[in-house]
Amino acid sequence: MTTTPRRFPAFQLIHIVERLGNLLPHPVTLFVLMSAVVLAGSAVASWLGVAVADPRPAAGGDVPPMIEVVNLLNAEGLTRILTAMVPNFTGFAPLGTVLVALLGVGVAEKCGLIEACMRRLVLAAPRRWVSPAVIFAAVMSNTAGELGYVVLIPLAAIIFQSCGRHPLAGLAAAFAGVSGGYSANLMLGTVDPLLAGITQASAQLVAPDYSVSAAANWYFMAASTLMITLVGSWVTERVVEPALGPWSSEQAPVPHGDDRDASRAARETRGLMAAGAVFLVCLAAVVAAVWVPGSPLRDAQGELGAKAPLYGAVVALIFLCFLLPALTYGRVTGTMRSDRDVIEAMSSAMTSMGPYIVLVFFAAQFIAWFNWSNLGTILAVTGAQFLHVLDLPAPALFAGFILVCAVLNLMIGSASAQWALTAPVFVPMLMLVGYAPEVIQGAYRIGDSVTNLITPMMSYFGLIVAVAARYRKDIGVGTLMSMMLPYSVAFGIIWSAMFCLWVFALGWPVGPGSETYFQGS
Repeated sequence: MTTTPRRFPAFQLIHIVERLGNLLPHPVTLFVLMSAVVLAGSAVASWLGVAVADPRPAAGGDVPPMIEVVNLLNAEGLTRILTAMVPNFTGFAPLGTVLVALLGVGVAEKCGLIEACMRRLVLAAPRRWVSPAVIFAAVMSNTAGELGYVVLIPLAAIIFQSCGRHPLAGLAAAFAGVSGGYSANLMLGTVDPLLAGITQASAQLVAPDYSVSAAANWYFMAASTLMITLVGSWVTERVVEPALGPWSSEQAPVPHGDDRDASRAARETRGLMAAGAVFLVCLAAVVAAVWVPGSPLRDAQGELGAKAPLYGAVVALIFLCFLLPALTYGRVTGTMRSDRDVIEAMSSAMTSMGPYIVLVFFAAQFIAWFNWSNLGTILAVTGAQFLHVLDLPAPALFAGFILVCAVLNLMIGSASAQWALTAPVFVPMLMLVGYAPEVIQGAYRIGDSVTNLITPMMSYFGLIVAVAARYRKDIGVGTLMSMMLPYSVAFGIIWSAMFCLWVFALGWPVGPGSETYFQGS
């Protein structure tokens, strides 16, 4: 790690990407510019008469109709843009689903429940299991957004130091779990309905009635949690920590334990036990409701098929399964004393979503205009025809798609912004080749996660550098990139291989009710 990263071509490429990424505008500005491109492109392409044959089968064996570009800059198009601006925003699927889920998560975060769970999990682990415990807790912290970055990464450095290990190895392990394992989790969080909403809107370019559940990737992402934990632990102990060398500091080690007063620790323990009991009751109630024959959460055939109401209720269940344990924990520990505290916690969570709401407004307009113009459909059909000519095997096709997403993520650090920009093209394109939107979204989530560790475009990258500087004064962006690169490479290769094995070799669904192949309308 003492070698200057710029000597290696790989790190030179990373610095080139960093400079190029810095030239990109804010994601909101990017959506404004892309929307302008759609408007201008629709006018020019319509004037040129751009069209493709509709690949969907025509009724009665007739010749399929042509898909033509719709001009959005004529009088009719401008009227539609102005009158539908508000419905585009309020009807954008990720907006409501994310905000509802965040109401429950926000209370759990504000009352201290999530932080207490992470801290207890890491501190209670035996010393030889510290690396897996840190990475597992980091992956699970993604249900609470930035809490893993703000709390767990500095805590992991302190814990490693207290064990006589290099604190930067602890920081790297936690960073790898929080950011490199961003999409993996045993539980559904706010990112699941967010991405599912964008995927659904993009899938409807091909199949107008298609629905994508927030739980669409749950099976695969839950299994990925174990993979990230094991691979991240191996990289930490066999690659990163040996490269850092032995740790020596004049600073006294921080005790490996909980140094708060005994009464507060006791309240926290009682609160965790009570919250855990309530969570188990909620889980049992959901299982019982689904298990009962004739349950309203099953579909018309009494099965848990893709159209079962259960999947539409996932966001509400996320809200309740966070809210009820959080209220219990807050009541026992005294962090939630009245309804005012609960409302304040929810309001605080909504306040933090201000930038996201602004982003969604412009993203919703872009996706709607892209849809109306038929540019997205024409690009998807053209791209699908090209893929048909290439006739790539499924693993090669999706490995290439994951790589494209990983490279784009180096310059567009926001998962929602990148997917909102790319999904309207890639989802219909790959659907027309024969793959289901849920599988396409699962592949995207891998590419979006694995390069979070090595891009300064990731919003918390500067914070990680600042924390690392406490233990190495001369550390810079390049040094942190070189430290995290082994995780990025290992996660990218193994996660992609796991995806192809899971989906195409074993034929397992990526989530409940999720199909692997799109059968068409």
